[in-house]
Amino acid sequence: MSVMLHQRSVYRNEWKYYISLWEGELLKKRLLPFMEVDAHAKDGQYTIRSLYFDDYWDSAYKEKIMGVDGRKKWRIRIYDFHDSAIKLERKKKNGSYIHKDSADLTRKEYDMIMAGQYDFLLKSRHSLCREFYYECMVNLQRPKVIVDYERTPLIRREGDVRITFDADVRGGAFNYDIFDSGLPVTGILEPGMVVLEVKFTEMIPEIIKELLPLHGQQFSAISKYALCYEQVFYRTDMLAAISKSNRRRKR
Repeated sequence: MSVMLHQRSVYRNEWKYYISLWEGELLKKRLLPFMEVDAHAKDGQYTIRSLYFDDYWDSAYKEKIMGVDGRKKWRIRIYDFHDSAIKLERKKKNGSYIHKDSADLTRKEYDMIMAGQYDFLLKSRHSLCREFYYECMVNLQRPKVIVDYERTPLIRREGDVRITFDADVRGGAFNYDIFDSGLPVTGILEPGMVVLEVKFTEMIPEIIKELLPLHGQQFSAISKYALCYEQVFYRTDMLAAISKSNRRRKR
């Protein structure tokens, strides 16, 4: 069952699993008689690139690691490296429930955000953009990590069910030209692994539910942002800690 929180915000159920490529292909074949491929997916899949933002204290990352309920993440998302559809999104999570708000951005507006020119957000008709202005100005929200992956999406209108298979998850930082398909990124999953996500609003048909999970797989608290953050910043953070330690010794 879905839940209602914060007035009329509808929170969807979200289940995540790590599965192997082989399990993913088998599951797709089992699901296709009961679902359909998302019409937006050319040849059955598309590339998602998300630029995640975090504040001065890296709150989104730290709250995920600590398991804080009611946390949120901000990102700008594009598809297949094109600027035809640019989305500013805020994803809220409470336990296994999620809620996503979205607002369209033009390429010019995106460029203004990246240049630190936030005033237009305050004048936007979208309340989400106005809230993002507050986050950027007060909490110093800035670009942090780029996350890429190849998504195969299946949908079923009954129950508003969406099942996705995310392969070749990659992360990058320091260069935030999201429309550059050649941007340096690093793989973050174990070889041969895929992230399976199951989302639904009201209910999931029993015929689909019976197919999940595969071979006793359990839900996983997977955050692509957190995984990419750790992959990209681990060495930098360690060197910074060593540097601070050395400075303390010299004193």
